[in-house]
Amino acid sequence: MNKLRPLTIKISIVLTAILMACEPSEPSKTENEEKIMEESAVSNMSGIYSDVSSYAQERKTEFDQIPAERKAHLEEVARFVGTQLSKAGIPQLVFICTHNSRRSHISQIWAQASARIYGVYGVECYSGGTEVSAFNPRGIEALKRCGFKIEEIIPGDNPIYHVYYAGDAVPVKAWSKKYDDIKNPRKEFCAIMTCSQADEACPVVSGAAERISLPYEDPKSADGQENEAEVYDERVKQISREMLYLFSKVKI
Repeated sequence: MNKLRPLTIKISIVLTAILMACEPSEPSKTENEEKIMEESAVSNMSGIYSDVSSYAQERKTEFDQIPAERKAHLEEVARFVGTQLSKAGIPQLVFICTHNSRRSHISQIWAQASARIYGVYGVECYSGGTEVSAFNPRGIEALKRCGFKIEEIIPGDNPIYHVYYAGDAVPVKAWSKKYDDIKNPRKEFCAIMTCSQADEACPVVSGAAERISLPYEDPKSADGQENEAEVYDERVKQISREMLYLFSKVKI
């Protein structure tokens, strides 16, 4: 029996070496982190409407189209969101343009959806103008082409809409209002100026903790033209691309 012991030990060592060689190598920390992020993204997208999800995935591949200067402004907003969350606060974003009819609404809606897509929970997105008009139907139709479901709940000259982007999410309530409307935050919010006219008219936004200039060209210039839908779709692409980029940069 004593003569067999060395042979048994040698066989055991050889078998252990073979098994270790056959095992797949452990992914690097970076690979593990990327896998977790991908799985998290899939999980967070699970409740999003499929058309909105597909549209968002396309826009994510276009982050390289965002100019460096605009990325810097978007990252400022991302830092605001991350800081508020780290203090157990509620990050509140108010998108402001002149009439609160197109760009500010589109930004608000895509920001809220983007927060959900990236699993940044607790963010509240609002919009307002320096004047009151109505949520323009052309902007509504452009959002519907992205996959949003929009329902008019109160008709009138300034209708109120519910905008749905996920089956289990509270809809965004959208109507035209001034940025300091009672339904909007009154203090410690981040004001995001989505048009140059409002940017110039409101150098100081009362109650805002931060004020970020992020103007977009007004698709209104194409109203009634043959390329109307194309111009609105292009603006929605730009805004959604940038809102998705913003929330991809939030560090929790």
